[in-house]
Amino acid sequence: MVSNIQTNPLLYAYVGLIMLGFFFVPAVAQGASQDVGVWIPWWSEEAGVKSASKNISDIDIIYPFVFEVNSDGSLRNRVDFTDSHWKNLLKKADKKRVDVIPTVAWFDGGAIHAVLSDKKSREKHVKEIVEMVDEYDFDGVNIDYESKLGETIDYYSDFLEELEDALGRRDLTCTVEARTPPESRWKEVPKDIKYANDYKAINKHCDWVEIMTYDQQRADLKLNEERRGVPYMPVADIDWVEKVVDLALEDFDKDKVMLGVATYGRAWDVTVAADWYKDYKSVASLNHPRILELAKKYDAPIGRTEAGEAVITYFPEDSPWKIFNQLPTPKGTPKGFEAAAKALMVATYADIEIPVRFVSWSDAEAIESKVDLAKKLKLKGVAVFKVDGEEDSDLWKVI
Repeated sequence: MVSNIQTNPLLYAYVGLIMLGFFFVPAVAQGASQDVGVWIPWWSEEAGVKSASKNISDIDIIYPFVFEVNSDGSLRNRVDFTDSHWKNLLKKADKKRVDVIPTVAWFDGGAIHAVLSDKKSREKHVKEIVEMVDEYDFDGVNIDYESKLGETIDYYSDFLEELEDALGRRDLTCTVEARTPPESRWKEVPKDIKYANDYKAINKHCDWVEIMTYDQQRADLKLNEERRGVPYMPVADIDWVEKVVDLALEDFDKDKVMLGVATYGRAWDVTVAADWYKDYKSVASLNHPRILELAKKYDAPIGRTEAGEAVITYFPEDSPWKIFNQLPTPKGTPKGFEAAAKALMVATYADIEIPVRFVSWSDAEAIESKVDLAKKLKLKGVAVFKVDGEEDSDLWKVI
């Protein structure tokens, strides 16, 4: 039977547009999405696995932070992947198509140089890594070799090239240091700056990189000066992070960059002298729940630093200076800096030095600003260090 209905050319165009949208729009949306990677540390493996399992739908890459390297280049596994919590997570990851890429971490610069500078030792090291990846059927490997010597730079590049070839189709990812731009790092920029990583070679041999844009502390002299009105010892100032990434993108392809974000904070004892915050002494690394406990214990208001991080200040219970809690807070003091401002007021008036506790940490709001930056710069995504059950629970709403 032949239909007598005339086909309207406009109808063809309309249907064509619908079909084009059906096929094209999802592809665009998928291409615009960013990856989220999370490191699960061996020292909190069960809690970390539990948190990752619970939030598996928000994760694209799981980095088990579990392999370390002995001085001879052999690997040491800190966990047992046959334990039920790991088996269940790996099963979930496979079902959700989440990549599992373990980190191999090494922090002994002398040993790294000794192994990588010797061709036979380097080949043996590469072979052992590939055998580990094959044994557990991982999707690749993440290399995190820190504290390297300057003279190791070319040997490390050779190592990555050989590992890339040996891994075949599996992914090779590389964790790299955050480089503060020289003009912000030094008052007088050295004529010859020696790095231990060749960014261009890493960009060539690694499928992507995770930049450790955290533990900034006092690395940026310009920001130290700009933020000097209050204690300043950030985990990662958003302005510093942007500087670091802008510099890194001179050598790295933006679609290869995972922006490292932290889920912890640090406590410091600040020596407050007349008119300035003189010295900082490290006290402890702290996670979000513990900091909230301290804020409650000391009735310390939680504020927000210009760096974008959460902050509290207080006088510890064993401090003879806690009597200053009774003083009125100086006018104009930013929230979170009350105890520091009182210490500064007294130190300036009496010309003495007073210690005060200062805590700055990366909560969900601080992380969200980095996620937004990664989107603005069209990076590959963000890599969270660390997921251990003690991250701010709102993290999962912002990544």
